[in-house]
Amino acid sequence: MMDICLVRHGETDWNRELRFQGHLDAPLNALGLQQAQRLGQHLAAQAPRALVASDLLRTRQTAQPLGEHWQRAALPDTLWREQSFGIIEGLTLAQVHEQHPEIVQGWRSHDPDFAPPGGESQRQFHARVMRAVQSLLERCAQEAWTSPVVVSHGGVLDMIYRSATGQPLGGPRQCVIPNAGLNHVRTDGRRFEIVSWAQANHLEGLPPSAVYPLAAPKA
Repeated sequence: MMDICLVRHGETDWNRELRFQGHLDAPLNALGLQQAQRLGQHLAAQAPRALVASDLLRTRQTAQPLGEHWQRAALPDTLWREQSFGIIEGLTLAQVHEQHPEIVQGWRSHDPDFAPPGGESQRQFHARVMRAVQSLLERCAQEAWTSPVVVSHGGVLDMIYRSATGQPLGGPRQCVIPNAGLNHVRTDGRRFEIVSWAQANHLEGLPPSAVYPLAAPKA
């Protein structure tokens, strides 16, 4: 079993606007950059270890301060990207309700094989996340890495949380995943154990991040 520290990227303006980011490359906002600095300061005292990030800008910006402390660049990996939302990327949740009611109906069906046109279904997305975990474990074995840090996205962490808790792939998110929060899991690539989740003490004193309603489809 391997211990992995999973981090959601810092806040973007699109997070605050409840706008679907998916594979679009929104940068961190001022609060997100502060969160990234706090994250780097918090983990800097620990022994340097492998640092992996989604190749999207918001995760690379989040990983950068920690990489500077550890004097290593984050290794980019496209498998750790957020879910692709196809034609609704860039739209707010309200705009999706107004412009694509058929997609809202698809979400409400809780069908894990439903996907917006051009996007990934929950089942496809979950399979990709599992490939990302397996690929990471294989590289850990090859490079003798222990306890890697992965900076990724809320949807990715949600897929891992569902795998750990036995929740179905369909339906809304049932866990809190704060921007720049720390999540510690243990896995062999098939089984997942949550050691700690949504740790955010290192962000104390900063303004609160945007929080998606748990009952709503994730953005």
